[in-house]
Amino acid sequence: MKDKTNFEFNAPAGGVTVSFGERFQASGQFDRVFKEGMSLVERTAAYLDGDGRKAAKALTGPATLLYTTESMRLTTRLLDLASWLLIRRALKDGEITPAEAQTKRARVKLQSLGRPSHIRGFADLPDGLQKLIEESFALHDRIVQLDLAMTTPGEEPTVPALTVNPVGAQISRLERAFAQKLN
Repeated sequence: MKDKTNFEFNAPAGGVTVSFGERFQASGQFDRVFKEGMSLVERTAAYLDGDGRKAAKALTGPATLLYTTESMRLTTRLLDLASWLLIRRALKDGEITPAEAQTKRARVKLQSLGRPSHIRGFADLPDGLQKLIEESFALHDRIVQLDLAMTTPGEEPTVPALTVNPVGAQISRLERAFAQKLN
């Protein structure tokens, strides 16, 4: 029995196995996801170096710390997504072997560290940063689903684990510490 996350189906009577991953990777749809991902990386870099930098200077108090934290998390998330896309494109173009792609893919962490929209003060962040964060999570969710669907037989799928958010935990400790000194 085939693992259903691979989206591979055997044709009746000795037919050929069709891999969703291989077909998707060779399709124009993959090219569109790739361009969308790289465009988001470029727009984010431009924002953080331009309008975002100006907007961050206007923030005060906890919003400044939250801006810094969320912009770092955004950058990390986008680097992971870009790495995944580049590995898949290199495999598609024949620049690396499937074994090399699997090794490189094992180093990419598609972790979901929680949605910042649930964090107190998220609404105080500049609209541009909020929009980029939301777009990055939408792309992240699509790539995680594609990654699961494109996992080949015998390859361990990397399911993003919900991990403790060390940055969020540290922010909570700081908020508690400062709240005690203010009271």
